[in-house]
Amino acid sequence: MILRIFKKGFELLDQKRNVLIREIMGLVDKSKEIQKRVNELFKEAYEALQMANITMGIHFVEDIASTVPEVEEFEIIFKSVMGVEVPIVKHSKEMERPSYSFYQTNSALDVAFTKFQEVKLLLFELAEIENAVFRLAHDIKKTQRRANALENIQIPKYENLVKSIQEVLEEKDREDFLGLRL
Repeated sequence: MILRIFKKGFELLDQKRNVLIREIMGLVDKSKEIQKRVNELFKEAYEALQMANITMGIHFVEDIASTVPEVEEFEIIFKSVMGVEVPIVKHSKEMERPSYSFYQTNSALDVAFTKFQEVKLLLFELAEIENAVFRLAHDIKKTQRRANALENIQIPKYENLVKSIQEVLEEKDREDFLGLRL
């Protein structure tokens, strides 16, 4: 009975591990795509910022940058994937409007602002995915340890115990059978 429970437990842990690995592989692929896009956008944004610094002056651009509000409108909620709490970042997907006036600014600053807004939205998504990957990887490791303990320690231990009990019972049956013949 206990041996069957251990074997069923091992099967369930193995299935859980496989589901988590499939989930993590999908997230890793998605993370790579987003990271590539973030790198491209950062490059474009910094080129536009550099052009704005050249055309408008670095101090003027710094003054305008100090007027951009910090991001505060996001919420982190959790969903469960095979018992693993994975974060979801809820945020506004709308692009913010510039907080500066168009007087004495140029299109390079607008491009930089827009590109950095896009980077911000992608970073929310990337942070969500990378945190999920970390949590899933941690749970895969924990599940693997448990599955290994069942497969390599508990199941063999109880199989040996069952075998020794069966041998003792068979010996007892032989003794009883021989006792009946005499």
